[in-house]
Amino acid sequence: MEFIPVYQPSLTGNEKKYVNECLDTSWISAKGKFVGQFETAFAKYIGADHAITAANGTVALHLALIALGIGCGDEVIVPTLTYVASVNAIAYTGATPVFVDSLKGNWQVDPDDIERKVTEKTKAIMAVHLYGHPCDMSRIMGIAHKHDLFVVEDCAEGFGSYFEGQHVGTFGDISTFSFYGNKTITTGEGGMVVTNDETLYARATHLKDQGMAKFRQYWHDVVGYNYRMTNICAAIGLAQLEQADKFLHQKRDIAAWYQKYLQGTPVEFHQEDSNVHHSYWMCSILVPKSSERDPLRELLKERNVETRPVFYPVHTMPMYSQKYQKHKNAEDIGWRGMNLPSWQGLSEAQVKYICDVIHEFYR
Repeated sequence: MEFIPVYQPSLTGNEKKYVNECLDTSWISAKGKFVGQFETAFAKYIGADHAITAANGTVALHLALIALGIGCGDEVIVPTLTYVASVNAIAYTGATPVFVDSLKGNWQVDPDDIERKVTEKTKAIMAVHLYGHPCDMSRIMGIAHKHDLFVVEDCAEGFGSYFEGQHVGTFGDISTFSFYGNKTITTGEGGMVVTNDETLYARATHLKDQGMAKFRQYWHDVVGYNYRMTNICAAIGLAQLEQADKFLHQKRDIAAWYQKYLQGTPVEFHQEDSNVHHSYWMCSILVPKSSERDPLRELLKERNVETRPVFYPVHTMPMYSQKYQKHKNAEDIGWRGMNLPSWQGLSEAQVKYICDVIHEFYR
């Protein structure tokens, strides 16, 4: 079997056509028609009022937080089982990340633990839709309203995911998406800030463009940031968005194939709750024992199959572990979990081959 990567982009639409238009017209930087077109089309696709392009998903999170006024002395509740960028963006503002555990079944942030961690310093809850499975946004929004807190949705992995029929990223005060090369739709590097709030839209737009005033060119009235997306990246993003329904359908098929061919093994496939639509950004499994994960990954590597470990809980990392904490579900998932190849172009035969190797490991 030829090498099967854990992920690779599918560039089969108008990507080259739109990028060539950027080159032919010399609109290659942050100005050009594709930036606005991508923002408008993305907002329409997920059902939001406003979308603001950004250079990548991490700066999109930072932009969302500073638009809310989060800063020194504030606390932001965040799941420890997430990619480190979710937490780093909080640290960039000077605020303190407060870690919470995850649910054992769907791996998403535990609303009960969120409630326990609210203090008088809490300003926001960050809901991370891990690996494409939505968080319980009904519970999270209820907690936020009860305690008068902002909600930031980190949808870096959640494009195409729905909670009770509503696209993630449209529940909270402000939300972010990532378009890194391994995401369901990609711009190579890129991100998006999404909100239904006019004031937050104006603040985020202002801050991402070096804080340039609208009434006078090259007059800056706040300390801003250069978080702009290039027209070339937006052109790729628009072409990808045109294929989004096809990509998402393919990923659901891949998840179904894994569940079919993994039957009879002791591994546990990442489950989907009944009231959500899981986009399966990454098809993920739990092995029975943490001691089995690395040997299984090594066997798959020998058979030309690339895999990834599930994200390690951030509270265990050196820069965030000064105060001892215990989050048993996140730690268990973090040491037993792994991501299997999940890109749109995978064939059923390739998925069966991967599962056959897993069967072989457990014979």
